[in-house]
Amino acid sequence: MIAPLDNPRVDFHIHTVASDGRWSPEQLVVQVQQMGIDCFAVTDHETVGSIVQTEKLARQQGLGFLRGVEISAKLDGRLMHILAYGFELGNEPFCQFLQANEAQLESYNDGLLQKLIDAGYDLNLDEYLEYTWDRQRGGWKSLNFVIDKGLCQDVHGFFNELFVGDLEVTFPDFASPAEVIRIIMGAGGIPVWAHPANSLSKQEKHSPDDDESVVAQMVDAGIQGLECYACHHDASWTNRCLAWAARYNLLITGGSDSHGGFASRQLGQPMIHLDDLRLGPIAERVIR
Repeated sequence: MIAPLDNPRVDFHIHTVASDGRWSPEQLVVQVQQMGIDCFAVTDHETVGSIVQTEKLARQQGLGFLRGVEISAKLDGRLMHILAYGFELGNEPFCQFLQANEAQLESYNDGLLQKLIDAGYDLNLDEYLEYTWDRQRGGWKSLNFVIDKGLCQDVHGFFNELFVGDLEVTFPDFASPAEVIRIIMGAGGIPVWAHPANSLSKQEKHSPDDDESVVAQMVDAGIQGLECYACHHDASWTNRCLAWAARYNLLITGGSDSHGGFASRQLGQPMIHLDDLRLGPIAERVIR
């Protein structure tokens, strides 16, 4: 159920300490209230670890809450992020799939450390394997480890200074979008393509014709919506996404992709109101 307000502020893409964000569920709910956001979603990477507690707190404060998770997929070498909304928490195949994806990411990050060691960096793998960090720093294990070792200062240095040239990052071979979408829908969820510009504009051979082909493939795979409003989108990209949503009769969502200050993404930005979106059945999954 959407809020009783005429046109509430919403943010349907937020991360917590369960993945790579900085805020606990308690801190997130406080921040949401301070920003005047009436309805929000937690969409951690490959995990629903913060969903139950955040949902409970949101109910107590009279906020609208939408269950979400951001799932990695691969399409012709492109890393794709697919948001699942309004799923059944207890669906076993869905939970197993998320656990497998999370384990794949953890193994991949361990491999990044070995990659640096093989390149001659003075790092100790055994020390890394024993390493723990304050999750409220945001990010992930290998990132925080190399920051503490003084090899970079932040996530931008991690990707733009360390993992360049021969060390350039190649993401794991995640499942196809069609498989991810099948798993989401099997759990009663609604699949939405997160920040499409990230999957399209970062390609070496990026072209409008190629973009159209990828969008058509995602539609054929069963995607039901596009995250048209995102901090990753300028006005031109937002308009392109809105045009695709109209052409293919897709739902329209939006969110900040905030990680609580990590990666410089601010909660509630861009500013999105309910009337900006076309939620369709997603609106029915909002819990209050």
